[in-house]
Amino acid sequence: MPLFRRPDYHSEATQFIDQLKASKPGLEAQQRAGRALLWDKNLDRSEQQEFKSAKVPQSAYVYQTKSDH
Repeated sequence: MPLFRRPDYHSEATQFIDQLKASKPGLEAQQRAGRALLWDKNLDRSEQQEFKSAKVPQSAYVYQTKSDH
């Protein structure tokens, strides 16, 4: 260990988050519950297969209008 070691740097944002977590101990559990409510879903594989089979192939030039020549 160096003789003149500086203390570890903590940005203002990191200090704020650490202070917020210390003042509200249940905050992280609430965040996980919110994530589970919105994002963590069990997917039905047969339903996913139906979505994939119903997909319409995209043309090479999406913005070009079709001409019937």
